[in-house]
Amino acid sequence: MTVTATSVGESDQLEPRNAPGARTWARRLVPPAAAALSGLLLYVSFPPRTLWWLALPAFSVFGWVLRGRSWKAGLGLGYLFGLGFLLPLLVWTGVEVGPGPWLALVVIEAIFVALVGAGVAAVSKLPGWPVWAAAVWIAGEAARARVPFEGFPWGKVAFGQADGVFLPLAAVGGTPVLGFAVVLCGFGLYEVVRLAVRTRRTGTVRRAAAAVGLLSVAVPVVGAVAARPLVSDKAEDGSVTVAAIQGNVPRAGLDFNSQRRAVLDYHARETERLAAEVKAGKVARPDFVLWPENSSDIDPFANPDARAVIDKAAKAIGVPISVGGVVERDGKLYNEQILWDPAKGPVDTYDKRQIQPFGEYLPLRSFIGAINKNWTAMVRQDFSRGTEPGVFTMDGAKVGLVTCYEAAFDWTVRSEVTDGAQMISVPSNNATFDRSEMTYQQLAMSRVRAVEHSRTVTVPVTSGVSAMIMPDGKITQKTGMFVADSLVQKVPLRSSQTPATRLGVLPEIALVLVAAGGLGWAVGAGLRGRRAGDV
Repeated sequence: MTVTATSVGESDQLEPRNAPGARTWARRLVPPAAAALSGLLLYVSFPPRTLWWLALPAFSVFGWVLRGRSWKAGLGLGYLFGLGFLLPLLVWTGVEVGPGPWLALVVIEAIFVALVGAGVAAVSKLPGWPVWAAAVWIAGEAARARVPFEGFPWGKVAFGQADGVFLPLAAVGGTPVLGFAVVLCGFGLYEVVRLAVRTRRTGTVRRAAAAVGLLSVAVPVVGAVAARPLVSDKAEDGSVTVAAIQGNVPRAGLDFNSQRRAVLDYHARETERLAAEVKAGKVARPDFVLWPENSSDIDPFANPDARAVIDKAAKAIGVPISVGGVVERDGKLYNEQILWDPAKGPVDTYDKRQIQPFGEYLPLRSFIGAINKNWTAMVRQDFSRGTEPGVFTMDGAKVGLVTCYEAAFDWTVRSEVTDGAQMISVPSNNATFDRSEMTYQQLAMSRVRAVEHSRTVTVPVTSGVSAMIMPDGKITQKTGMFVADSLVQKVPLRSSQTPATRLGVLPEIALVLVAAGGLGWAVGAGLRGRRAGDV
């Protein structure tokens, strides 16, 4: 009986001890789980889905997770948010080369989001914290777009908003202002909900805080509506009929590189097929033709057979062609766009300026070679960078060239417009990424760029998705993936500059300064609080 009584007594004591412990652990697990899931929610807001609005609850939950926490906690929670967002967003980077490079890229890029998390946690104690916090996010994007290896801006919040109501803000201040508005609105929504719950619980209202919360939601929406007159697809300098050629590749993946002549033949064949349709009166004659990046990986300057194939296609269609070639000059390799005249042959070139690390050149070659010799074998020779903007004059129209990866960088697109481009072409090669979401993410970037600079954007891609995008960001034609096809359309030419084009990097600098001011205020307030506690 004594033993039984003792057992019962111990059981009665253990139950209350364990129950609060379980609840405490559950409470501790909720913030990290919510951080990772809100990052995943941000990913779901990106193309090919049109759920742009999910970015708002994603940042609302992120704000709830971070508000009032220490910067150290913010660092960890921010990293989890970054993993939840970037792991699925960038999975295409490992389609052909395995999970190693994909995971390494995400692990590094998520560090920037972790630092943002620490910064948001720090400024979350300040009055008007949604404004400071949204600016901190944009400062993180600005850093990620520049370092390491000249940056990787893929995954900017703005690039998920091609179908959203905030898109006109791209014309006001580019991707930084568009992204700031979305993040501010998300944090503002959380602040409104938080204050509403607090008011219901306590019966008191902090009017200043409530005003900031409401304005954080209202100002981005009102600003987007006010910016709509900046978005137009009307022609200012007449119109041109453009043809974008998608020749397709023999097969997806890195193997397509071993089929370089086949890729060239495919694009020439599709151009000749289009020429036959034009001659038969089935399709309007284009004023010029745009081929994708890597449509001639055989150097036409060094190989007479490649030159003959391109020349034949140009003569068949009878108009200038912009050809994507790989060219060796003075011992250096260039990813080049070549303006090919049907009578004169090559007359102008543009060398890609923002080349892709680990794809077109290999940073830390000796170090990486020691880890994995297969990687150095895949990138045997580094591409060299171009130094000048590329604007081709094609049948009187000025066409700005932004080659593939360059579309992710604000400066490369803007430089073409300020150099006189009346429309933009984004020749791309997505064959190495199979049927992943990469091509849709890149297409969304081009839609944002169209609105940002109020220019028609054509996207000729080797294997799809190729598209015609109007200056208002709407896709009017597009191809499927891994099919041979051509798009022909009359598109407007424009020469006026949006505020975003004129201002360039200034809005981003302003937002980075706002972030720095908020962080400085938060650090100063923390130091003063510690001193007061020590007295």
